Amino acid sequence: MRKNIKLTAAAAATAALALGLSACGTDSDPSAKSGSGASADTSKALVVAASPTPHADILGFVQKNLAAKAGLKLEVKEFTDYVLPNTATESGQVDANFFQHQPYLDDFNQKNNTHLVSVGTVHLEPLGLYSKKVKALSDIKAGQTVAVPNDTTNEGRALQLLAENGLITLKDGVGTSAKLSDITDKKGLSFKELEAATVPRALNDVDAAVINGNYAIEAKLKPADDALVLEKADGNPYANIVAVKKGDEKDPRVQKLVQLLHSDEVKKFIEDTYQGSVIPAFGTAAKS
Repeated sequence: MRKNIKLTAAAAATAALALGLSACGTDSDPSAKSGSGASADTSKALVVAASPTPHADILGFVQKNLAAKAGLKLEVKEFTDYVLPNTATESGQVDANFFQHQPYLDDFNQKNNTHLVSVGTVHLEPLGLYSKKVKALSDIKAGQTVAVPNDTTNEGRALQLLAENGLITLKDGVGTSAKLSDITDKKGLSFKELEAATVPRALNDVDAAVINGNYAIEAKLKPADDALVLEKADGNPYANIVAVKKGDEKDPRVQKLVQLLHSDEVKKFIEDTYQGSVIPAFGTAAKS
């Protein structure tokens, strides 16, 4: 049975304290604090922090159908935000996490002095533009309000989606680091910045909203059917990854998990379960 543990505010404080204590260590090599790597005790469960959908669901499939046969004990802890999974991995409360893409991880490491690295890509959740008030992209007009995620990488990603579909114009060269201040032509639109997890709940209060794929699915939206427009999968840098603290990449349990996540069985599970709303993002290159 999959263990799903949602952190409370008290646990959040504990995670923050643990991270702070670990930052006070005198070891100059951050990877040395991890204490895992190739010497990890493989008899212990690998504890992975994950967003509920689709990450914990995918891990649950592995846990139920593949892990025991492969000799892997797997425990899943569910987190409902984009900060605690990383601080818990840094502090050693969990062994790995599965919820984010590489640009978000890079930004998080830089801003929080954490030392987390990717050990493999798994899937893409296309970012989409949704609305309960208009039925087509062409119905979005001047005077309307669009909600976007407020974290650095996902806001830039959202603005690029809007720009690619002609709703705004951005400064040349800003790429996925775009901010609202980089919009050169709002075309009469107003914008509301919200924490990514809360954007779906704002759909009734705005004219349209750019929502991350996992939060759209949790809100019972079907990205492949309900989005006014979705990100393109080709060449997309936002594939979701499994991340660990630097130094833990060679933990045999971590390597086994990534191998299972890259299996044909998981590929079929993703395709059958999400019907294009979540797309497998692994192959020969991802396994190397």
